Amino acid sequence: MDEIERFKAEVEANIESLGRDGDLQALSRVWVREISRHKYAYNFRWLGRPAIQFPNDAWAMQEIIWAVRPDLIIETGIAHGGSLVFSASMLALLELCDAAERGETVDPRKPARKVLGIDIDIRAHNRAAIEAHPMASRIEMIQGSSISAEVIGQVKAIAANHSKVLICLDSNHTHEHVLAELEAYAPLTSPGSYCVVFDTLVEDMPADMFPDRPWGPGNNPKTAVHEYLKSHPEFTIDKAIDHKLLISVAPDGYLRRDR
Repeated sequence: MDEIERFKAEVEANIESLGRDGDLQALSRVWVREISRHKYAYNFRWLGRPAIQFPNDAWAMQEIIWAVRPDLIIETGIAHGGSLVFSASMLALLELCDAAERGETVDPRKPARKVLGIDIDIRAHNRAAIEAHPMASRIEMIQGSSISAEVIGQVKAIAANHSKVLICLDSNHTHEHVLAELEAYAPLTSPGSYCVVFDTLVEDMPADMFPDRPWGPGNNPKTAVHEYLKSHPEFTIDKAIDHKLLISVAPDGYLRRDR
């Protein structure tokens, strides 16, 4: 075994060990519970735009994007646009790396890879900031309900022009809405790619953390994921991601399409 393979095996053993450590798993859930009371996820930006995400999950998404090498990332939920900018920048890096391997240059005005964001309410100030961002040429936005027939039709038409699709679901967090999003968009996930469902951690948090929201324990993205997987064996939860992150908004939410 060469040194690269030896290190890879060591990392895999580390992750397996983390997954077996029940005390550490429980401690991580307590930590997430307590920092969430302080809106911890609101504290981070990507290239100037608020991302409303845990840094650990951003790192996991970077690894997934590099491994999958999608030419289209579909995201439900836009908010301030930080996640769209993050995904666009990762796709830009992919194109730069691919071009460097070929000894070519990239024309940023003609991106081959794009991000499609969907939100029921794209506020004017957020839209203006996203459209003024240096990554804007890689970003397309649709305003409307992610589960309306009209929007789903638009998304499917765009996805049909791409060969490798990655899905991120992060809008309304009720069971009913997320399950409808999964039914609509998970089938667009390319084999070997991922459908990532964010904020599954709601299931593991106290009910009193969501007094002004229509979701909570028993009614959230994680319950939708488990319901969806009952009839969709082509997807599996990538537990290795959960185990290595420990601190994540998406436990059981990293769904890999195996076939």
